[in-house]
Amino acid sequence: MNFLDQYHNCQLCPRKCKVDRSRGKVGVCGETSELRISHVGPHFGEEPSISGSRGSGTIFFDGCSSRCFFCQNYQISAAHHGEIYSADRFFETVKDLIDKKVHNLNFVTPDHFWPHIKELCLKLRALSFPIPKVFNSSGYQLPEMISEYSEFMDIFMPDFKFADPDLARECMGDERYPEIALEAIREMVDARGFLDPWDPSGERVAERGVLVRHLVLPGHVENSLETLDQLHAEFGDGLPISVMSQFRPVPACFAKNSLTRGVTPQEYDLVLAKVKELGFEKVYTQILSDQTDYLPDFNNSEDPFPGHRK
Repeated sequence: MNFLDQYHNCQLCPRKCKVDRSRGKVGVCGETSELRISHVGPHFGEEPSISGSRGSGTIFFDGCSSRCFFCQNYQISAAHHGEIYSADRFFETVKDLIDKKVHNLNFVTPDHFWPHIKELCLKLRALSFPIPKVFNSSGYQLPEMISEYSEFMDIFMPDFKFADPDLARECMGDERYPEIALEAIREMVDARGFLDPWDPSGERVAERGVLVRHLVLPGHVENSLETLDQLHAEFGDGLPISVMSQFRPVPACFAKNSLTRGVTPQEYDLVLAKVKELGFEKVYTQILSDQTDYLPDFNNSEDPFPGHRK
């Protein structure tokens, strides 16, 4: 079986669009079967458990099946700014990244290019490259795919964006997101457990497990509170979470006249109070600021993260 066969009748994400991406047709994700990548390089803006001291070896894929209109990476998820990579170029580029001594390989928005990633991982395994691999995703994954991902991925870092089905439908067109994402995260935890080791200083970088991220959206504190309630009810105090305040409006927000401001201190404080009330033990938070050094600009293909240049 050729690794490209999964693109013929594409059902790699919950949309199951069944497009033959191998014939140059574009799926719901916005991509054909040609592997398109916007940036490869060490990244120091992930949580310390992932970035450590030498950076996380990020690989940013173009396209996304979630299609959130407010996507902070909209330049690559919607505008498709990346370059086409052959399987050989992909392999050589990743080998070069490993040579930079990054702590892990971090596949960002990977599910719609999973066949390429799986083929890469098989090659790395054959050559005995012992480096942890991170599945960095929207949470909008097919639960039945998690067992296959976990054959190759050591760390899962999913979002849990929406507990509110109506908000999910408004933002990404699928009210099923909460149930799909929660089931996918359940499968991830069953496969890999919680993030381990847990060292928020980053001195000991994580080697396996699950860290769940949630981005607080302006004007939708109730969604965040319900998200935390659902995660706590399902996984308890020990689930490692990252509660992010870094939302910035992108052009589509102004076009839709929705989510046109950042998160206020009062909103973020309410969410953090809920974290404390529920008793989560392993939590990353952010300092709320008008500026963020790690909001990417993928027009800079060499390094889209301004924080790296300070």
